[in-house]
Formats: sequence, C-alpha cells, structure tokens
Amino acid sequence: FLILFLLLVLASLVILLFSIVQVTWRRRLTEAELKARQLGQYKLSEKIGAGGMGVVYKAHHALLRRETAIKLLLPDKADPEAIARFEQEVRLTCRLTHPNTIQVFDYGHTPDGIFYYAMEYLDGLNLHELVHRYGAQSEERVAYLLWQICESLNEAHSVGLIHRDIKPANVFLCDRGGVPDSVKVLDFGLVKSVSEHPATPSAREIPGDDGIVGTPNFIAPEAIKDCNHSDVRSDLYSLGALGYFLLAGREVFDGDSIAELCRQHLNETPVPPGARTGKS
Repeated sequence: FLILFLLLVLASLVILLFSIVQVTWRRRLTEAELKARQLGQYKLSEKIGAGGMGVVYKAHHALLRRETAIKLLLPDKADPEAIARFEQEVRLTCRLTHPNTIQVFDYGHTPDGIFYYAMEYLDGLNLHELVHRYGAQSEERVAYLLWQICESLNEAHSVGLIHRDIKPANVFLCDRGGVPDSVKVLDFGLVKSVSEHPATPSAREIPGDDGIVGTPNFIAPEAIKDCNHSDVRSDLYSLGALGYFLLAGREVFDGDSIAELCRQHLNETPVPPGARTGKS
C-alpha cells in the first residue's frame, strides 16, 4: 500500500511539473508577442491560423503601413530539428520571387528566443476550404488554377527546390490587384534543395511522426517508399492529386489509416473523377 501511495504521489508531481512547464512556455510566447507589439516594427493584431509547428498572426508594419502575416514557431516545438526546418523554410522560400508564390519579407527571433518570419498577408481562402464550401469545381477553373500552381513550381524546380507538400490547404486563392482567382503557393516547410549535398542542413530529411515526408492523401509513391527519392516529378504527382480533388470534390483514395492510404497510392488505380461526380 505504501509503494502504491508513493507511486501515486510521484505521478501527481510529474503531472504538476509538466503543467508548470507548459504554462511557462505559453507565458513566454505571450510575453514575446507583447514585446513584438511594443518594440518591433510589426504590430500583431489577431491570430489567423495554426499548424503543427507554428501559429500565424495578422500584423501591421508600422512604417510601411501594410498588412503582414507573422508566423511564430511554437516554443514547445522549438527543438533543434524544428528550428532547422523553420529556418530552412525561410531561407529557401526567400529565393523564390514568382507572383504565384508566397513572398517572405523578414525573419528573426525575439529576445526570448521565439523564432518568427514575416510574409505577405493574403485575404481569401485555400483550395481545401473552396471545395468544402462550394463542392467540385469546373474543368475550366481547375485548369486555370493548376496552370498558376505550375508556374510557381516551375520557378522552384528551376532553382533546384522541391516543395514536397502540394495539397489543397497549401494553395491559397485570393483577389490580387483586382485579378480574381489569383493563386499563391504556401508553406515551404518541407521544401528540399536537390542542388546541395545531402549532408547539408537544407537537404537533410526531417520526417513527420508517421515516418513520411508529405501528406498521405497527396504524396507520391516514390516518396512513400523513401523520402530521399523525391524529385520534381513527386510535386507533379501531388499536383495531379490536387487537380483530382478539385474536379471530384474528394481525395483520390479513401482510407481509414495512413498505412491504407499509402498502400492505395502504391498499388491501386484511381476511379476517374467523372465517375465520382456523375459526369462522363
């Protein structure tokens, strides 16, 4: 009974310590945001998104008077590998200038060590939201959207960069300068430079928790087998899967697990999009 009691007390202490650490990290993040509002050139206004690694805020540049999006690396995700990926995303994305690619303006970290980068603010919706709100899209519109994504990828591929995570949530649709249906390719967090030696930080693979690099619903077969085998054709496969999603209103394959989705990408032939929508 005494041993069980001591184990219970120990478990309670561990949970308490973990909670204190989490609260401390969140407080540091809040303090860093406040300092950025007061001391930095960007004034944070509202949270507009969050992902596995970071959180995105709408901000305002004090001198240029323009709206900006600020991405912060979450403190509890700031291990050396996450910081390497975050810095890689910024450094490689800055090399891209195509109008259909998200533009990065600035990068740095706060005195408390919170990493961030500033990029152009987009007002619109991503392609995942587009389909879930309005359903399958017309062939003409899909062709126009895919053409713009290809233009963005063409620049990236021409300088030796592979996106490796082309999916609906990473393609934004907005009105730019009065031009509707303008595409912006986002989130180069998994970008890989094929022009550098594999041992360099920019080319080092950082697989996800599931052991793959990419999103299972849109990943190329060769990337499933070995993420080191990804090349420009892997992006084109993902782009094809994205086009299928836009035309059919659903993903190429349906699976209850990542393993099942990967198996289908490797071994099965997709049902034609027209068969999903009732069109010939």
